[in-house]
Amino acid sequence: MTLLVAKDISVHAGSDRLVDPVSLTLEMGKAVTVLGESGSGKSLLAQAILGTLPKGLDGSGTLTVGGDTFDPARPQGNRVLWGRRIAVLPQEPWLALDPLMRGQQQVAEVHDLVAAASEPAVRAKADLTALGLEAAGDKFPWQLSGGMAQRLAFAAARAGGAAITVADEPTKGLDADRRDDVLALLRKGLEGGGLLTITHDLTLAKGLGGEILVMQGGTVVERGPAARILTAPQHPYTRALIAADPANWPRRVPPSVQPVLVRATDVTVSRAGRTLFRPVGFSLSRGQTLGIFGPSGCGKSSLGNAILGLLPYEGTLWRDPGAPKLGFQKLWQDPPAAFPARITLGQGLDDLIALHRIDRKRVAPLLDRLKLSPSLLTRLPSGVSGGELQRIALLRALLLDPVFLFADEPTSRLDPVTQAETVRLMTEIAAERDMAIVFVSHDRALLHSVSDQMLELSAQ
Repeated sequence: MTLLVAKDISVHAGSDRLVDPVSLTLEMGKAVTVLGESGSGKSLLAQAILGTLPKGLDGSGTLTVGGDTFDPARPQGNRVLWGRRIAVLPQEPWLALDPLMRGQQQVAEVHDLVAAASEPAVRAKADLTALGLEAAGDKFPWQLSGGMAQRLAFAAARAGGAAITVADEPTKGLDADRRDDVLALLRKGLEGGGLLTITHDLTLAKGLGGEILVMQGGTVVERGPAARILTAPQHPYTRALIAADPANWPRRVPPSVQPVLVRATDVTVSRAGRTLFRPVGFSLSRGQTLGIFGPSGCGKSSLGNAILGLLPYEGTLWRDPGAPKLGFQKLWQDPPAAFPARITLGQGLDDLIALHRIDRKRVAPLLDRLKLSPSLLTRLPSGVSGGELQRIALLRALLLDPVFLFADEPTSRLDPVTQAETVRLMTEIAAERDMAIVFVSHDRALLHSVSDQMLELSAQ
């Protein structure tokens, strides 16, 4: 049974075509997965199908769902599909969740208003339990870790009972166990529906099977069965994508001995009377990288925020008093939360430059080095990909000449190739500037490749 047919879907910004025509068919019980680098057009393709393209972008082509035809050039008409016929798992869960509504209530509302199900609260509680989110039912989204917020958004999106699911990076920011849980749920959903997934996660793509489309620069450069694409890729970019797995990266060369910048002794962080992790200690010198690993919700971000002076802590934490206050910077796990939503990225940089009297000539070389087009600065944060936004966040931090950078899942939105390039760039800049990095990730192989020392947090 055919659930969805997308024919010649393309995306334009005025006279510029951002996504070349793409056609795909989604059958009952089948998966279609779109892989590609940040900014390649993957999410724009999904947004054109859904009718959610950012302002200033237009879609074209034809969309057929269950015998009904829709026009991507008139996105308002696609809204009748939302929730009931197409469920959407968003790339940015904190932007999709209501910040003033508790977790269980958000899921129950979908069961009630979209699916018209009986006992919505009971169903919502069961959904959260199945995802290991029992503790999230009484919490607001801003009280959850990135991984927990992602799973809450997943539960809310699926509660409407739609046969088609469009999943935009559904495993982003999740540790291996939770990623496997989401994979199992997506595969179970295939028993009565179809799945269109936008992802950087090669393990997820392999687990879903079905058909894979590989996009580069707005064009599908290769497509075919998942088993063939992932084992015998034909296009050079696809081969590079697969080869960029962190497990294949060379090990980091230890830096020369430098003065100590941060020292922690028996440090732990508590929230709402609960200690998040057992006391830890470490010494981090300029130019060194400390990798922090652990399951979602164990306090990795909280430890980094304590180092930055953003959270209270227990134990002893020393920072070099000679280091400048603005020398301690952070790359956020969810960069949209760190950018004003209603001003362009360029205006935000202009404000930073004016406030701290930074030489504007420094921006262009950093844009080039980070492989960012200057035209991106004319857009709002919602008008660029997650990977592009994270690299702009890195640019913003580097303008302040940091001696310490807390990188909280900084590559969670990047495809493997761009991830490898970005991490290489970060480590090169750290070496050039004798900048210390605390790098948080769920990817143990990545941390082993980039870190001088590892710290694995365990729940108290």
